[in-house]
Amino acid sequence: MYVLELGGQDDAFAACEAASAASDVSVLAPGLATARGVTERARYLAYTHRTSELVGTADPAVESARTLLDAATLDREGTVAVRAVDVRASTGIDTQRAERALGGVLTDRGFSVDLETPEHTLYAYFADPTGDDEGGTGEACCALGWLETASVRDFGDRQPTNRPFFQPGSMDPLEARALVNVAGARPGATIVDPMCGTGGLLLEAGLVGARVVGGDAQEKMVRGTRENLGYALDGEGHPDRTAYPESGRWDLFRSDAARLPLADGCADAVVFDAPYGRQSRIEGELRPLVSGALSEARRTAPRCVLVADREWSGAAREAGWVVTERFERRVHRSLVRHVHVLE
Repeated sequence: MYVLELGGQDDAFAACEAASAASDVSVLAPGLATARGVTERARYLAYTHRTSELVGTADPAVESARTLLDAATLDREGTVAVRAVDVRASTGIDTQRAERALGGVLTDRGFSVDLETPEHTLYAYFADPTGDDEGGTGEACCALGWLETASVRDFGDRQPTNRPFFQPGSMDPLEARALVNVAGARPGATIVDPMCGTGGLLLEAGLVGARVVGGDAQEKMVRGTRENLGYALDGEGHPDRTAYPESGRWDLFRSDAARLPLADGCADAVVFDAPYGRQSRIEGELRPLVSGALSEARRTAPRCVLVADREWSGAAREAGWVVTERFERRVHRSLVRHVHVLE
């Protein structure tokens, strides 16, 4: 079993994304989840910061954590360090005291402590839903785990304004990465975005190794996305070629999202950010556009992630989809993104 340190404030959405890289993911406590198995794709999750091999859980108190560790089987050798985390400041635990207490257990059992470059790091997470201002669910607990994977955290260096082509309203790369992960982006997968805009979703899917195909009704957007993908996936704008798999191939076209020049079943998933009615200049009515895009997505792939400024569950069902999950993601006071996961 593993314990996952979740990021953001929406544990259900973070757990949904984590399920793209782990099995049997379940929210344990605010900011924490468990998983039965974890793959190497956990390195590329947006809303999971770390995955650790679970030692066990106890009450969220220092003495309970100490007792748990003292009774645990420690099947590893080498230097160690302890990192205690008061998740979302929900318990008020003294993390330094926790680190000293747990470090004492480890030294008593023959381990040498190395706080700079340890061979093994024990994370002690303390969380309590009653103290979580974000309204997290689950149980009050301490979870101990040996660090296995830390995700690549380079999103701040890849803001839309840093790309060759930028338009207002471009999605933040952290959110874009999470959405393409939910869609199933990975090496060997083909991901389609029929409303690609400036290419943010395609860029993140390509970075994690997926082949990406994008279209847009505006030639300006197609040209801009071509410039952005060439820069970020093939050129000097790539964040770190040693940290990511080989970038996937990419192709672009100009097309109405309701009439895609793609063969039936050619993709593994479609993901798109639909126009936001009051903020976007679009031709025609919004509902026919989104409904048509959903029907084309159903023809093209067995899975779809639709992002919009309103709920489109009815239109999705009319297009033949089953809405397996839906999330409301607050961006700011006047915008809530509705994320629909369709199969």
